[in-house]
Amino acid sequence: MEREALGVAAGDRLERTLIWVNTPSNPTGRVHSKEEIEAVLDFRSGSDAIVAVDECYFSFGDSKKPISTLQIAAGQNRNLLVAHSLSKRSNLAGYRGAFLAGDKDLIARLLEVRKHAGMMAPAPIQHATAVALGDEEHVKVQAERYRVRRRKLVPALLAKGFATEFSEAGLYIWCSNGSEDWAQVEWFAERGIIVTPGNFYGQGGARHIRIALTATDEGIDEAIARISRD
Repeated sequence: MEREALGVAAGDRLERTLIWVNTPSNPTGRVHSKEEIEAVLDFRSGSDAIVAVDECYFSFGDSKKPISTLQIAAGQNRNLLVAHSLSKRSNLAGYRGAFLAGDKDLIARLLEVRKHAGMMAPAPIQHATAVALGDEEHVKVQAERYRVRRRKLVPALLAKGFATEFSEAGLYIWCSNGSEDWAQVEWFAERGIIVTPGNFYGQGGARHIRIALTATDEGIDEAIARISRD
C-alpha cells in the first residue's frame, strides 16, 4: 500500500506505542474503574501513545456497570479510539459491523486502510447496522438473559468448590477450583459440558476456566443439573 494513501510522508515513522484496553474484559468479565481509565488517558496526554479501547461487551453489565471511555474523555479524543460491535450487542456476529469513534485523524487513516484492503461494508450490512444500533430494547432483553443465567449458574459452581473472579459483566464466568485448567476442563467434560481452559488467554489464566452464558436457558438449566448431580 502506498504510504501517501495513508497521509504519511516519506520521512515519517509509522511506529507508535499502542495501549489496548478491553472493558468489560474478555475472558474475565472485569469492568475497569473510572480511575483506571482516567490513568490511561492521562498517560496518553503526556505521550504520543494511541489508546484503543474495545467496548464490545459494554451493554452487558451485571454486578458492575461499565462506563465508556468516550464519556470519561469528554471530547478530548486525540489519540483515542473506541470500538463497539454488534457481534455481542445484537448477536450479529456475521455482520462484522458497529462503529469506531474517537480521534478523527486516526479514523480517517483507518478508512483509507479499509478501502485499499477491500474491507468496505456492503450497503445491506450498513443499513442493518443502522437499524440495530437504533434499537436498545432487544439489547436490554439480552442483557437480562445473561444476568439471570449468571445468577443461576454461579451458586451451582460455588457449591462444587469453584470460586468466581470478576465476572462483573459480559457473557462469561471466570472461575477456578485451584487446579490446573485442563483438569478443570476434564471435570466439566465428564459431565458433558464444554468450557474453555484459561491458558488460551495467556499463562496468567492457567488455573482458571471460562464458562460461556451463550447456551439457551434450557441448556444452562441442564448444565446446572449436571454440575449438581454428584
